[in-house]
Amino acid sequence: MITAILFYIFAAILLVSAAMVVSARNPVHSVLFLILAFFNAAALFLIAGAEFLAMILVIVYVGAVAVLFLFVVMMLDVDFAELRGGFQRYLPVGATVGVVLFVELAAVLGGWKLAPGAVQLRMSPMPSGLSNTEALGRVLYTDYVFLFQTAGLILLVAMIGAIVLTLRDRKTSRHQNIQRQLDRKVTETLQMMSLSLGAGTTASGGYLHPKEPEAEPVEEHADAGGHGHGH
Repeated sequence: MITAILFYIFAAILLVSAAMVVSARNPVHSVLFLILAFFNAAALFLIAGAEFLAMILVIVYVGAVAVLFLFVVMMLDVDFAELRGGFQRYLPVGATVGVVLFVELAAVLGGWKLAPGAVQLRMSPMPSGLSNTEALGRVLYTDYVFLFQTAGLILLVAMIGAIVLTLRDRKTSRHQNIQRQLDRKVTETLQMMSLSLGAGTTASGGYLHPKEPEAEPVEEHADAGGHGHGH
């Protein structure tokens, strides 16, 4: 009874937070609602007995993905007024894509049927000495190991592609000059000084700067009349 009550509570909060993710005007609030949805989904996994999936959802999605989304949204200077201004222009295309997705989902749900042995399998006891995490690992890394490695390869290619597409060589960027670092001398970067206690860098005048070349002495030439000046 208590399990059923908790299930409906977490499920209701999950649905409300998921709706707020796409309906909130502030993108930071959307990310916060997304984190709330992840936590409630993890609670539903715990109720279903999938503790490994619950911990993975909290650690990976809440601890990494959602926090990354939050940092990106807060750091990017996005003009949301300009984005909303083009809403009517892209409304026909967005409505068409939405209708197509809705028809596909309706076709999938209409043709979905419950497997005949699903109820008996759900009621069957778990094997003794085998945890949920171990059973999931055996299925994932034996029966579906090829698909698992293929998915990881696709994600790796997508990550490399995103880095290549967003990489820009700016003229104002600072680049490392290895040859200049190798050619520099110890006297240009390091100086041994004897300082009193508490003097810090004030006694030495701050950081050490490279020594400027000494000016060459200017030779005195004869004047226009042919008479030189001696010292």
